[in-house]
Amino acid sequence: MTSDIDLHVGKCLRRRRRLLGLTQQALGDQVGIRFQQIQKYECGANRVSASRLFELSEALSVPVQHFYEGLSEHDPVSGKPEQGVLAPDILSKKETMDLVRAYYSMGEMPRKHLLDLAKSLEATANAAKLAQKMTRKSMLTVHG
Repeated sequence: MTSDIDLHVGKCLRRRRRLLGLTQQALGDQVGIRFQQIQKYECGANRVSASRLFELSEALSVPVQHFYEGLSEHDPVSGKPEQGVLAPDILSKKETMDLVRAYYSMGEMPRKHLLDLAKSLEATANAAKLAQKMTRKSMLTVHG
C-alpha cells in the first residue's frame, strides 16, 4: 500500500530528475537500476529504501533531506506553521521547470535584473490586490 510519504518522495525524485534534464533511463543507469524501477519510485508504487535514496540523492546532487522537504507545513525548528509556502506541485509544472532552466542559463547580471523585475511585479500585484480588497471593504461599509 502506498503512503503519502512514498508519493511525496516520488514526486520530489521526478521533480529533481526533470530539473536536471535527466531521463529515467539515465538516472537508472547512474544508480544501477532499470528505468522501470525509477518509474515505480516516482509514482509511489514502490518504496525507496534508505540505501537507494542515498544513491539517488548522490546522483541528483541533493541531500537526502531534499526528498522530505515540504512534508510538514510546520517549521522544523520552531514547530510553528511556515509562512509563504509555495504550492506543493509548483515545481512539478513544466512552465516552472522551463523558467528555472532559462534563468540559470543566463549570466549573473541578467539573472539579477530578471529577479529584480519579478520582485517588482510581485510588489505591484500585491499592492493591486490590497487596493481591490480595500475598495470592496469600503463598498460593503457604505452599502451595508
